[in-house]
Amino acid sequence: MSTLNLGVIGNCSFSALIDEKARIVWSCMPRFDGDPVFHELVNSNGSQAGFFDVALENYTRSEQMYLRNTAVLRTVLHDNNGSSVEIIDFAPRFYNRGRMFRPNTLVRRIRPLHGNPRIRIRMRPRFEYGSVGPQITHGSNHVRYVSSGLTLRLTTNAPVSYVLQETPFVLQRPLDLVLGPDETLQNGIEDTARDFEERTTEYWRVWVRRLALPIEWQEAVIRAAITLKLCAFEETGAIIAAMTTSIPEAPDSQRNWDYRYCWLRDAFFVVRALNALAEVETMEDFHRYMTNIVGMARDDGHLQPVYGIGLESELTERTIDNFVGYRGMGPVRVGNQAYEHYQHDVYGNVILAESQAFFDSRLLKSTSYDDFWRLETVGEQAFRLYDQADAGMWELRTRARVHTSSSLMCWAACDRLSKIAHHIRQKDRAIFWRHRADTIKDTILKRSWNDKIGAFVESFDGDGLDASLLLMAEVGFIDPMDPRFQSTVKAIERGLKKGHHLYRYQIADDFGVPENAFNICTFWYIDALVRTGRMQEAREIFETMLSCRNHLGLLSEDVNPQTGELWGNFPQTYSLVGIINAARGLSARWEERV
Repeated sequence: MSTLNLGVIGNCSFSALIDEKARIVWSCMPRFDGDPVFHELVNSNGSQAGFFDVALENYTRSEQMYLRNTAVLRTVLHDNNGSSVEIIDFAPRFYNRGRMFRPNTLVRRIRPLHGNPRIRIRMRPRFEYGSVGPQITHGSNHVRYVSSGLTLRLTTNAPVSYVLQETPFVLQRPLDLVLGPDETLQNGIEDTARDFEERTTEYWRVWVRRLALPIEWQEAVIRAAITLKLCAFEETGAIIAAMTTSIPEAPDSQRNWDYRYCWLRDAFFVVRALNALAEVETMEDFHRYMTNIVGMARDDGHLQPVYGIGLESELTERTIDNFVGYRGMGPVRVGNQAYEHYQHDVYGNVILAESQAFFDSRLLKSTSYDDFWRLETVGEQAFRLYDQADAGMWELRTRARVHTSSSLMCWAACDRLSKIAHHIRQKDRAIFWRHRADTIKDTILKRSWNDKIGAFVESFDGDGLDASLLLMAEVGFIDPMDPRFQSTVKAIERGLKKGHHLYRYQIADDFGVPENAFNICTFWYIDALVRTGRMQEAREIFETMLSCRNHLGLLSEDVNPQTGELWGNFPQTYSLVGIINAARGLSARWEERV
């Protein structure tokens, strides 16, 4: 059972995490990497905790679910007298006046269902990472929470005195709470909340209707797809790795990282998964982001593995000492040292993320020869570095090797450039990049194969295993039926598999030996089983992974193989990508069922 029993709402500008009692325990404003004005998730330290809840007196239990095919969350709270209350939470997102309307606004709609529920509204934002309490002013229908850098306005038809004093009262009629910028609503409170809910619900249902879904596991795929979409920062096109910082990968492990930024690697996997469902808008937006990122490359062609969602290149890592951490397990970090790393797979990830745009006629803006020439500079860097040591995709902080996964993605960069050049009738460039791809492939096959182990290994001339080797078949480097790949899969099973879960690796790194399995690695393993014809095994493992999701169908980064408990930042895009890819690979064909 997961302790990360949280729902997610958002609108591609910001997001919020809500627990089973309808308490908002995490929300950064005005964007994903902003100040966590609600932060109880990583700081349950008494009066310093920031949260926003609708507390039901004599609470006994709750039910929580999303409105069908939406990002609108419904929570029903019950007390021991048979009374109950419904809370609807969402962030407005819909087309208005020819553009997408996605304000920094949370809407909470409260309705009595049975009996005489007695509730207490507690609105406790804090600013500057919890170090500053707000100055509070109010009017007849609003309360302002003021800090030097941000002011929030709660507009409500609930009694303002009750909100200010956190007074319990009997809920006799529906109430609405609209939290957002310090601006007056243009229309009435109830009318605004109702209109926003109806139009946001319609937006998501129309969005889902366009998805090309597999026939099996549709609800799981829909929830994963909506949540991936919520991780896109539409203003710039960036895609965050997760909405949180410092949820540890395992208890007291110190593996607490800030994932509220755009890893180019993770973003590629998100773009590809959504593309596979016929959702190409995210790719188009990410193309805008990548055009700027590649344009920012240093004179030597270096690209960072991670950037800020507003193109920030410096993400200096620091700790927030006044936050005690998730379940008291600090530290809480802001920023991420990985921006300083050399991770050579990034060049392949950039080109892989951009490749489909050259072949897809649906896009509003067609790619051009200039786009190809721009990607060639990325390919040049991939070829220059494919056999050079780096930190690798697992971001080792104190050790550099020539990682097979990095070289593999450098091969993918050259391979895709050759295919793009052929498609756009640049024959000489197609031959040029094919020669370079073949050069890298020959080197990988020679230096990453270990005869003694009978498998490919995680670094050139090494003897260790890691789960990223499973990507060899997924990116088209090797035929999955090749005996070398099949023997590698078996070696990984022996060395990294525990039960139905897979670890990244099982050797000590900067923080010791990993304690929990890494969810995306298990999904890579499922993909390898599918490609090698072991369908029944793959289905069994996929069902295990689905059972590890929380009550709303969401996954974090890691899982304890013994207990199924979720760990790591949440919701994790990598893991949600895995759900989509596995469902598509395993599902029966439509014509076989319909």
